[in-house]
Amino acid sequence: MAGRFENQVAFVTGGSRGIGKGITRRFAEEGAKVAIIDINEEALQEVEAEFRDEGFDVFCKVANVVEFDQVEAAVKEAYERFGSLDILVNNAGVIRDNMLFKMTDADWSTVMDVHLKGSFNAARAAQQYMVENKYGRIINISSTSALGNRGQANYATAKAGLQGFTKTLAIELGKFGITANAVAPGFIETEMTKETASRIGISFEELVKASINKIPAGRSGKPEDIANAVAFFADQHSSFVNGQVLYVAGGPKN
Repeated sequence: MAGRFENQVAFVTGGSRGIGKGITRRFAEEGAKVAIIDINEEALQEVEAEFRDEGFDVFCKVANVVEFDQVEAAVKEAYERFGSLDILVNNAGVIRDNMLFKMTDADWSTVMDVHLKGSFNAARAAQQYMVENKYGRIINISSTSALGNRGQANYATAKAGLQGFTKTLAIELGKFGITANAVAPGFIETEMTKETASRIGISFEELVKASINKIPAGRSGKPEDIANAVAFFADQHSSFVNGQVLYVAGGPKN
């Protein structure tokens, strides 16, 4: 059965685990050819084998989003292999949480580089193919932390910056049939939130329970919840939805 992304190519950064893997799976299940870059070679090999076993057409490459040459080469290779590049999802991210007075230069710059420079590098590499084809969908993964979050001065700033980046891409690229939108997840059960639980010294189950108590929908989020929102923005029929930020957090965010 043909899916809504049949004959399209989706390129996902940091797509080997968590939210990124959920997004990539959604595209593959709905017919897209998928390309994934990640710095985690082991996780990349695992997802490649898993997806191929399920019959998905997948291209995986180890690349660091902070290094433009690596990103550019991976985008070019994916384009040459599949013949198109229709969707870019800037998902690659890291956390280096700490209170401001404890935050190091490295904590700050690492988070800025991966989220902001990484998204800039991937968008810059991908847009040339999209402009030539007069079609594209760019989806950046922001966060509810963009509204401010204790212990995340770096992460919150980077995720807020991604929203400004998104809106600017929408303005610049709209005339080429390219939309740019952002999805801002709330609490999602992933490896990254498990790291958060470990950092603050509680079990993951305790963190999930405490988070659910603050979520109006009465449950925590899963990667597929974010994949649903990304797929909406990536849909061919969403061409008049541009420069928007969608909070997917089980409740309203101001």
